[in-house]
Amino acid sequence: MTSPSISRFVRNRAGLSWLILITATVVSFAVGAEHGTGAAIVVVVLGIAAIKIRLVGLDFMELRRAPIPLRVLFEAYCVLLWAMLSGLYLFL
Repeated sequence: MTSPSISRFVRNRAGLSWLILITATVVSFAVGAEHGTGAAIVVVVLGIAAIKIRLVGLDFMELRRAPIPLRVLFEAYCVLLWAMLSGLYLFL
């Protein structure tokens, strides 16, 4: 039994997204753990989380092929969520 190669795995959009999600998780953990709770670091980690939400929605919930109004609403949700959480952290 042979294991599938990584290049074969990433030909699929979901496989590539999965690798990006794993990488983003490791990067956000490393950045957050290494630098503490500085304001800029928290905003960056929240931004990475928003990007991960977007990838899950587009590739695993199939919003990439959704009607344009629904996709625009989802994209706006991701940006507004990041902005609101960052604002709450910075100003409260």
